[in-house]
Amino acid sequence: MVDLPDDFASHPARDASLASMRAVEAGDRAAWLALFAEDATVEDPIGPSPFDPEGFGHHGGEAIAAFYDTVIAPNHAVRFRIVRSHAGGEDEVANVGTITTVLPGGSLAVDADVVVCYRVNADGKVVSLRAFWEMDRIRIDEVTTATPA
Repeated sequence: MVDLPDDFASHPARDASLASMRAVEAGDRAAWLALFAEDATVEDPIGPSPFDPEGFGHHGGEAIAAFYDTVIAPNHAVRFRIVRSHAGGEDEVANVGTITTVLPGGSLAVDADVVVCYRVNADGKVVSLRAFWEMDRIRIDEVTTATPA
C-alpha cells in the first residue's frame, strides 16, 4: 500500500499520481497505461540511463507500455513512500519520497530517493511523468522479510 503523508489532499495531478503508484504496486499494467494521454511522455529517470540510453524519454502509448514491460513488470514488488507532495497550479504535482523495488527473485531490494513530477491534461490524463533520481545514489539491500508480490 502506498505510504502517504497526512496532508496528501485531493488535486487532479496528485490523484493521478496516486492512481499511478497504486497500479504499479498492484502490478496492474492495464490500469497504469490507462492513466496516460495518447501523447504522454515518461522520463524515469530524467536523462540518459540504462532504461533510456539517449535520455529522450518514452513517448506515446507504445513506448510507455514497453517501459512498463521492461522496467516495472519484471520486478517482484514495487513500493512507494511519499513524505511530501507539492501541487503546482491545477495540473502538476511533485512527490518527494522513496521507491523500493524488490528485484526479480525477491532477495534484493533497491531504494531510490525520488522527486516524481506529474502533469495532467484537462481530462485528468497524465501527459508527463518525470522522475528525478540518480543511479549512483541508489541503495541495494538484501530482503530479510517476506515482501508481498
